[in-house]
Amino acid sequence: MPDFRWTPTSNLHLTIRFIGSVERERVEGIADRLDALMLPGFDLEAGDLGAFKRGRLARVVWLGLRSGSEAAGELAAVVEAECRSAGFPAEARPFQAHMTLARARKRDGSVLQLLPALPKLPAWRATGLVLYSSRLTRAGAVYEPIRTVSLK
Repeated sequence: MPDFRWTPTSNLHLTIRFIGSVERERVEGIADRLDALMLPGFDLEAGDLGAFKRGRLARVVWLGLRSGSEAAGELAAVVEAECRSAGFPAEARPFQAHMTLARARKRDGSVLQLLPALPKLPAWRATGLVLYSSRLTRAGAVYEPIRTVSLK
């Protein structure tokens, strides 16, 4: 599907909260507070494919979760509360646990062809919350880990 830009395997991740361009010290403060909470780890299992659409055109192709979305949502709520207490505006969209697999090359989206069924993937354990810095390049986003908050 050439109308979509596919995410390299090394960039696949489950976004808990996007913060945007901020001073590193503010993000480190949030990480310190999250670390002190000793948040629990949880198991995840890949689910179905889906798309965020505008009308009949797909803008983002994503992989949802068969299990672990509730625990990911609970983690997202804690992170959101810490971000708000640090003075960040509230996230406007409700949290939806997913991994972005592809984005349409056209801003308005593209027609999404029928995708093949995914193979059964083994479950995995979330043991850390990684804070990334991202840089946009012509080839796509480059993610650099800043810090990992352990999930117990």
